[in-house]
Amino acid sequence: PGPGARLMTEHAGKNFPRPTQESQPFWDGCRNGELLLQRCSDCGEHQFYPRMMCCHCNSDALAWVRASGHGTVASYTVVRRPVSQAYAADTPYIVALITLAEGPTMMSNVIACDPAQVAIGMPVEVTFEQWSEQLTVPKFRPRRA
Repeated sequence: PGPGARLMTEHAGKNFPRPTQESQPFWDGCRNGELLLQRCSDCGEHQFYPRMMCCHCNSDALAWVRASGHGTVASYTVVRRPVSQAYAADTPYIVALITLAEGPTMMSNVIACDPAQVAIGMPVEVTFEQWSEQLTVPKFRPRRA
């Protein structure tokens, strides 16, 4: 079996995000190693999660822009009991709210870090984890100096 079969087996049973018409550019960016956000051409604000209208001014003049990939941990929890057997090999894992440098907050995992070292305010940077040939998921790791 090829790498696609290995990826599917590795993540079998996990809850896979389902791209929508509004979110497809975000997932395409992730697959290309880019964290994309919507930016309103009228008010200049960034937003996440993807929507049809700006959550700040209700404009529909939204464009996809590349984010810096930098953020800080706003809140987190360490999951020690897997929600299902599909996540057992990942425990303990960190679920965090990441405030991006551009302003929006997104939920993700902090990886490549001892759970005891995670702290609110910790600087992080995006990295990407390929779950299948079609789906790549953004995760965050401690920011390198």
